[in-house]
Amino acid sequence: MTGFESGADDYLTKPFRFEELLVRIRARLRSMVAANTQAEFILRQQDIVLDFRTHKVKVGNRPVELSAREFTMLEVFMRCPGQVVSREQLLSSVWGYDYDPGSNIVDVYVGYLRKKVGSEWIETVRGIGCRWKL
Repeated sequence: MTGFESGADDYLTKPFRFEELLVRIRARLRSMVAANTQAEFILRQQDIVLDFRTHKVKVGNRPVELSAREFTMLEVFMRCPGQVVSREQLLSSVWGYDYDPGSNIVDVYVGYLRKKVGSEWIETVRGIGCRWKL
């Protein structure tokens, strides 16, 4: 009882059989993998859900079709909500390092995202980049 009250998920008292320890470890790993697998494939910020398995996006209950680059850009924004993401960071994350930094492609794709998921989510920070609003 003391083990659980201390915050443990499971424990064994001595003496114990090694086979029992292995069974408990396997069971714990299965539950951790199942929980992490779901979390790794779904990214959720308020009304917007990205599913990496199906490469689909939902805004509320409405499915939204995004290109691969739009999807990646949205992921970058959603992984760092409230933080300013520079145009250079978006260029390297979405297009790679070989893309022309003088291009306005980031602004164009931010415009596409605003039209598809809603302009209220992406805020422009002049001279720096954009921020995903919380």
